[in-house]
Amino acid sequence: MRSPFRKALLLCALTAVGMGSARAQYAGHVSSFVMDARTGAVLSQSDAELQRYPASLTKLMTLYLTFRALEAHQITLDQDVPVSIHASMQAPSKLGLVPGTRLTVEQGILALVTKSANDAACALGEFLGGGDEVRFAQLMTQQARALGMTNTTFRNASGLPDPDQVTTAHDLALLAQHLINDFPQYYHYFGVPSFYFHRHLVPNHDPMLKIYAGADGMKTGYTDAAGHNLVTSAIRGNVRLIGVVLGSSSNGRRSMEMASILDDAFASEGVAPQPLMHPVAPRTMMIASARHGGRFAHSRTLVASNRPMEVADAPTGPRRFGRITRRGASVRMVSAHHVATHHKAGRHPRG
Repeated sequence: MRSPFRKALLLCALTAVGMGSARAQYAGHVSSFVMDARTGAVLSQSDAELQRYPASLTKLMTLYLTFRALEAHQITLDQDVPVSIHASMQAPSKLGLVPGTRLTVEQGILALVTKSANDAACALGEFLGGGDEVRFAQLMTQQARALGMTNTTFRNASGLPDPDQVTTAHDLALLAQHLINDFPQYYHYFGVPSFYFHRHLVPNHDPMLKIYAGADGMKTGYTDAAGHNLVTSAIRGNVRLIGVVLGSSSNGRRSMEMASILDDAFASEGVAPQPLMHPVAPRTMMIASARHGGRFAHSRTLVASNRPMEVADAPTGPRRFGRITRRGASVRMVSAHHVATHHKAGRHPRG
């Protein structure tokens, strides 16, 4: 009786503090949520409406608005993104971008889904916000409301700590569902295991791609205050699930918690269980390296991956980036109704 009582008392205190300031965070206390990506059916949840720090899961909304601008032909994948002093000064994880240089929109996307680079996220945010990351964060929050994310507020494009930047496991699942269903043509980026940036290999942070059968993308996140966060999408048979774990105590525990809730949800959908992929067999690595016709061409090579891939440090030597003319792009908001109407015919998530 003692443990349930203490848990109930803790949750009451957390709720009271959270409602008062929307700043209370509880690293080590896990919030989770699992939904069917196609139907939206909720398969499990635990403290899914508790406001938490998103950490780098914030980049899912940065990517949503990037994909939205691409689809609207407001920007292109090979368009240059300026690197400002502000962007270059973001804390790690980062590519080590130099002020006054450039990267392409596609390189920015790849940097976010693999290394979770904060400097690239800030540069994209400034680019899409007309040169102002604060304005972009306002657009992020507006888009969150349009998608039904009623308990989410964004303050920056990267997820670096801000006491007012909060979300919930439920809201992040909604965002993941929209990323999958609204932009199937771009979803494959989340499954890219690595890419080359100026001759340096940048591997993907997401361990679920390596250990969980059917996992094909989404995002990791961590700060001291947020704990270890994870959004995963996995498909088995004709069932695609979205799982969210917030506030776990370590990377390893976060992965095991995600695997457990996804296994239970697949079982509830009548999908047979599959063992974790230990050790991870040699896999095909998609490397975005060469350009053909203005686009990255994805070449494939087999690599031995029986141990976790470590993230390469950003190069410290001089770079030969071209100079740029500073320019920006503003993105338009889209309502959830418009998204549903626009995509209801013939648009399905990719496996």
